[in-house]
Amino acid sequence: MKLKTILLATATALTLATQANAALVEGTDYTVLPQPIPQIQPDDKVEVLEFFGYFCVHCYHLDPILLKHTRSFPSDTYLRTEHVVWQPEHLGLARLAAAVTSSGLKYQANPEIFKAVYEQRINLGDTDTFKKWAANQKSFDSAKLVAAYDSFSNPAQAKKMEELTNMYQISGTPTIIVGGKYQAKFSGDWNSAMNTIDQLVEKVRGERGLKKPAAKAPVQALKSKGALIAKSANK
Repeated sequence: MKLKTILLATATALTLATQANAALVEGTDYTVLPQPIPQIQPDDKVEVLEFFGYFCVHCYHLDPILLKHTRSFPSDTYLRTEHVVWQPEHLGLARLAAAVTSSGLKYQANPEIFKAVYEQRINLGDTDTFKKWAANQKSFDSAKLVAAYDSFSNPAQAKKMEELTNMYQISGTPTIIVGGKYQAKFSGDWNSAMNTIDQLVEKVRGERGLKKPAAKAPVQALKSKGALIAKSANK
């Protein structure tokens, strides 16, 4: 009985591995954009671009999975996010999304923003409401986020998101595009969707003749304050 269990587990693992490495099929797993979207970084990098909305239930469920997955991205791969603007009231949320990006607080602030907008139905697209809400946040640097929101460039960044939404006819969220060329198609299983993204990154890398970067070294936690001081002294 024990041997049968082991054999069954092994067969299951092999099946899952085969599925994960199966070649993507155009039309089923991805489509080719009729008009490529220029990356914001050079072509020796591979861009994973997400068009999303803080009001979107699918984005709400995808966001924690995608952000966690980006931590395992190779050094030549990066995430770019653009908030869709379909209606005038979406510009306020686009301003918030632009502030999150420019402040570098995506990993810290996004969970709370999605919770406020989607779960609590707080209108963070309104400037006064957003600032009152931000003043009560303790899980991230809210002052830094508000400063980015109030910056001179912020409204223009939000307007650019509106232009991108219209120019590339983004009609649904989340929409994920890899390498400015391939739009991933998802079945609703967001964890398996990460495999689709990874394979599209490999596809873009191969087409550009790029070498796959070495795997990231695991981050080892220092065990004591003394170790931290010693590491700092040796830099």
